[in-house]
Order: sequence, then C-alpha cells, then structure tokens
Amino acid sequence: MNGEVVLITGAAKRVGSAIARELHAAGARVVIHYRSAADDAQALVDELNARRPASAASVQADLLDTTSFSRLVEDTVSHFGRLDALVNNASSFFLTPVGTIDEVAWTDLIGSNLKAPLFLTQAAAPYLADARGAVVNITDIHAERPLAGYALYCAAKAGLLGLTRALAIELGPQVRVNAVAPGPILWPDDDAFPADERRRIVEHTLLKREGSPEDIARTVHFLLAEAPYITGQVINVDGGRTVHLS
Repeated sequence: MNGEVVLITGAAKRVGSAIARELHAAGARVVIHYRSAADDAQALVDELNARRPASAASVQADLLDTTSFSRLVEDTVSHFGRLDALVNNASSFFLTPVGTIDEVAWTDLIGSNLKAPLFLTQAAAPYLADARGAVVNITDIHAERPLAGYALYCAAKAGLLGLTRALAIELGPQVRVNAVAPGPILWPDDDAFPADERRRIVEHTLLKREGSPEDIARTVHFLLAEAPYITGQVINVDGGRTVHLS
C-alpha cells in the first residue's frame, strides 16, 4: 500500500486504531477520523508520523451530522491529494430491548452504523473510482444472527451488510466493496457483558478464545491490498462462532 491514502472512521482507539496501525505499517498514508477522542487521535497521529513523517492526519466529525460526509472526504483529499480506500469502522452499540426503543436510539444506531457508511461512501466514490480503490465496512456477525436485546443495532448492521453487497454492484468495476464481521474481539467499555456471559460466548467459539483487534486489522489489510478479485463479500472473523451459533 505504498503511499495509498486510506480514510478510517472511528480510528482513534480500539479496533479502528489497530486498523490504522496495520495499514500504516503496510505503507499507507492514513486519515484518522474521530468524533470526541481528540487526545487519542492526536497521540496516534503523532505515533505514526514519528515512524514515517507526513504519513498520518486526523479529521473530526460527528457522523450523525449530514453535512460532515463531503467535508471529511474533501479534507482528506486536500491534505494528501487523493483517496484510495475507505474503512467504515465507526459504530454505536448499546442495548435496545423492544419496548424501550425511541427516536434517539434510532437516530444514533442507524445513523452511525448504516446512514454514515452510505453517505460517506457516496461522497468518496468519485475519488475511489479514479484510484480504482476499495471500501471495507465493519459489520458484525450479529447482522445475520441477531443478539437478544440489541434489535436495533443488529438491524442496522444487517442493513450495512446489505449495503455492502448493493454498493459492490453500484460501484463496480472500478471500486470493490467488502465487509469484515467481527465476533468476540473487544468487549464494550460498559458492563453490558458480565464475566460469565463473556466466558459463555468465548466457549461457543470453535477456537475457545477471544480474537484481537489485530485480527480485524489484518483482514481489512487483506481486502484492501491483497484481494483484487474479491468484491461484495463478508468475512467473518469470529473464531468459528457462527459455524454453530443458534
């Protein structure tokens, strides 16, 4: 990925930062999008630029703001002169049991997980087409096998999975569009999954262990840089959990 420019949403920490480090190590120039984690984003940019000067930058935007999409793309192209790839990683995740779902939850979960990837990809499409580039969406294994209590999140990720396939049709042959669906990689920062529930989930994987953010990052790298004949696909990175998930 020597010199290619990649915009990664939600890249200041957690899985997003692992993706940024992986792609940067492969030679890409990366644009770190963040919403509120300014300090984390700046620290990551400083870390990457220390390794290779002028190879990383950050952009701030609230992806629930519909005016932000074109600006994110324009800022990226203004800074680096091109855009070769987009990773739609930013995501909200929280409980929405049926009976408690409201417009606020709808706007947040659908907005971050489905609406933003659609409109950001649309804004980036002309530049990606010029570069014969690629998009990777971070979905979830629960897009196809819903998780109890998270109906709205699962519906949003299911929409993103469908969008991945639809955009592969719409943007081909110039632009490839694929998805990576994580399983148990990083637990939420809150207490949504107690220790016994985490153990049960991990036990249900065929590999009997959690994955790492680097597992996701390496798969994103593969789809962007080493898979020129793959589009419209989703790769589950879940330790085999979906093989027998009921």
